[in-house]
This record gives sequence, C-alpha cells and structure tokens, in this order.
Amino acid sequence: QVQLVESGGGLVHPGGSLRLSCPASACPFSIYVMAWYRQAPGKQRELVATITSGGTTTYGDSAKGRFTISRDNAKKTVYLQMNSLKPEDPAVYYCNAYLIVGSVHSWGQGMQVTVSS
Repeated sequence: QVQLVESGGGLVHPGGSLRLSCPASACPFSIYVMAWYRQAPGKQRELVATITSGGTTTYGDSAKGRFTISRDNAKKTVYLQMNSLKPEDPAVYYCNAYLIVGSVHSWGQGMQVTVSS
C-alpha cells in the first residue's frame, strides 16, 4: 500500500482557485498512475483527473478546461490545480495511486474543498 496525504484544500469563493498536493510514499513513484477523485454528499465518487508516469492526462467532464493535473516524479507528488471553482465543485477530494500490475489502488484520507461566497 502507498501512503498518500492530501493538502491544499479549504474554503474558496466561486471563481477562485486552489492547488491540491499529494506526496506519496510509493517507490518507485514513477510506475504509478496517479489520479484525483471527488465525492460530494449523497453522490458516488467520481473521477476528476488521471496522469500516467509519462505525463498523459485524462479529465472527467466536470474538470475539463478548469482543472490541471500534474506530477513531479522526483518529489513523488501529484498536484491538482483547480481554477474557476463553481458552487457544484465542493466535495471531499481523494488522491489515488494505481499500480497496473496487480490492479492495486491506494487512497488518501480525503480532503474537503468548499466553494462558498
């Protein structure tokens, strides 16, 4: 299991920005596909964005054009830059590390993001 600890969440006004960070204990970090998910109250957990070791990214519909996922393999950290935050973005955001071999997922403890005026 990979240890993941999210940081950078909190309260932001509509239209504002936040940058989430998630350092990982994974070794080697570069072999993991990293991702961000989110779960709002009463809703299923949904994929926000993924990034492969080579930097290929995919985004959920809610994130396209507003959020950017990135990773620093030397720092073993994945980031999520969230811009133009909307009232529908509040959720608990989770960092995820996925190892293709064995299909193993590791999760962070989750971090609240609140968007409110």
